[in-house]
Amino acid sequence: VKADGLAAGKGVIICSCKKDAEDALISIFKDNAFGSAGSRVVIEEFLEGEEASFIAVVSKDKIVPLATSQDHKAVGDGDVGLNTGGMGAYSPAPIVNAEIHQKILNEVMFPTMEGLIREGYPYLGFLYAGLMIKNNNIKVLEFNCRFGDPETQPILIRLKSSLVELCLSAINEKLDSYSIDWIDKHSCGVVIASNGYPESYDTNKEVKIKLNEDGDLKLFHAGTKYKNNKIVTSGGRVFCATALGNDLKEAQKKAYNLVDDVNFEGSFFRKDIGFKGIK
Repeated sequence: VKADGLAAGKGVIICSCKKDAEDALISIFKDNAFGSAGSRVVIEEFLEGEEASFIAVVSKDKIVPLATSQDHKAVGDGDVGLNTGGMGAYSPAPIVNAEIHQKILNEVMFPTMEGLIREGYPYLGFLYAGLMIKNNNIKVLEFNCRFGDPETQPILIRLKSSLVELCLSAINEKLDSYSIDWIDKHSCGVVIASNGYPESYDTNKEVKIKLNEDGDLKLFHAGTKYKNNKIVTSGGRVFCATALGNDLKEAQKKAYNLVDDVNFEGSFFRKDIGFKGIK
């Protein structure tokens, strides 16, 4: 059951039976769980499989795919609990092998680009397809006209070439001659959230960060502000602790070590980000 309006990536309630669906509708319509975004709902088939994010830069009929990634939407370990904007991600996504990659381009991205051109709206910008993949079959969950969060963090930490040059090539219609370059490593990003997220959450908690000089680590701020010479929390998802590694297991370990360097009252994080991709 989905809120039909914009709900910051949290407007979906997964229902395993009719009773769950009825409770979801009561929550949305009667309890106003998603505000005006839930004034209408969409009821969809429940899809099983592995979710993957496929983000590309598009300029009319030209496309440069970015590195693949896999998000973790549920708030709790083992993909349980409420949907969030995303609790962590890793790149590349092992489920998107060369065959699936080409299939996504042929069956999802190219037809979308061509359809927009036919309708008189040639697209320029980031096009992000949220996909469900099972037994080599692809279902499109959503499209976004932006980067994904938290997928962007582990994707961009792997980008060796210039993001600015990539964007300028799209703007100047030169994508067909642009060559994107990636660091030959894996990456993992773990979201550190505030107590109560994705529902009502705490704010204004002072943050202590242990400095780390490792070039393979990057701590992305999301819900923070600088107040009275201190960093304090100001959002539900506060940081994304991101790391590079020679394989996903190493990247995961480094990311969780970086998580341990960040402390504020009520902080929490999923402890299983990346395990889906580690065989």
